[in-house]
Amino acid sequence: MVTRGYRAFQAVNAAVLTVVVVVTLFPFVNILARSFSGEREIRSGQVSLIPRGFTAETYRHVMSDSMFWTNYRNTVVYTVVATLISIVLTTCYAYVLSKRRLKGRGVLVGIAIFTMFFNGGLIPNYVLVSSLGLRNTLWAIVLPNAISVFNLLVMKAFFESLPVELEEAAAVDGASQYGTLWRIVLPLSKAILATMLLFYAVSFWNSWFAGFLYMDRQELFPVTVYLRNLIAGATAGVDQTAASDSALQIAASIQAVTIVLTMLPILLVYPFIQRYFVSGVMLGAVKG
Repeated sequence: MVTRGYRAFQAVNAAVLTVVVVVTLFPFVNILARSFSGEREIRSGQVSLIPRGFTAETYRHVMSDSMFWTNYRNTVVYTVVATLISIVLTTCYAYVLSKRRLKGRGVLVGIAIFTMFFNGGLIPNYVLVSSLGLRNTLWAIVLPNAISVFNLLVMKAFFESLPVELEEAAAVDGASQYGTLWRIVLPLSKAILATMLLFYAVSFWNSWFAGFLYMDRQELFPVTVYLRNLIAGATAGVDQTAASDSALQIAASIQAVTIVLTMLPILLVYPFIQRYFVSGVMLGAVKG
């Protein structure tokens, strides 16, 4: 029997969730509307959820540049390679740390946690990357951020939650440590692996500072640096009285367009791994 209190709870719950959805979606819809709106409408504050003075001039300006597609391809390559390397290193390190019998385990955990709070700083990192000859290469973006300690600890907690009996049974059957990891542990870890893939992919896709710092050739920039430079060029020194309508339009909507272009791939990928993402976060956060 449905009680009055339960009905009240459902009503309040639905109202709260509706507010959360509206608050969450509003910035995305507003940005999308601004990216297709005219310069005058944007500057006068008329744009909210529906484009005003519909135009795709800024999209044409950005996407007609061959360098945009070169840098976009760079970002795809950087993200794929960096994510694969990061997930392999994080998985191996987390699996080792999950073994309580490992000698020196506390030291290894301490070293990882230490780097969450202390690092060498910007200049020593730049000198190190330059002295290793990594500038203007893929590795300048991939290697310095190959392991996220937060992701490492989440994955370690997940591995610790797996039943020890599974690995003991595999050892009795003659499986090596590598065989146990490949045949037993990883097939049971699809949720956490998908979660880590998403975390790393989003991080590398949105990263721009490493490319800005370690790359000095435009054809090697990730698309985020390209769009950052485009924003700086479009918004700096635009003469409101002498600039053309096209230039003013680009300066007005360039930020919205760049946000749409950079977040679109992640939004397209996320629905396919959402179920793994949710279960992976829950499993990695709770020790069984």
